Amino acid sequence: MKSIRLKTKLLLLLTLSFLSLSAFAMSLQDAKSQGYLGEQANGYLGLVQANPEAKAVMDDVNNKRRAHYETIAKKNKLSPADVAKLAGEKAIAATDKGNYVQDAKGKWIKK
Repeated sequence: MKSIRLKTKLLLLLTLSFLSLSAFAMSLQDAKSQGYLGEQANGYLGLVQANPEAKAVMDDVNNKRRAHYETIAKKNKLSPADVAKLAGEKAIAATDKGNYVQDAKGKWIKK
């Protein structure tokens, strides 16, 4: 009897551990193709649908983008906002069909 309870608890813990790990396995492409994230004209990702894993991906990518934009801006004597805007235009143009982009009015539309 104790053996069955122990196995059940162990199986539950392993299942929860796997679910926790897979929650962090969402990639940027997964988040975009599943409709959670989209590209904005300001050069950053935006949250289309609430999802904690997608938000974590968005925050990580946006922080990296911000740092990259600042580096490019310094090298080219531009403002980071100008660099971000140019990057946003390129990102929207490169977005795959079926993924979301934000229009000029702030509305999410499928490309």
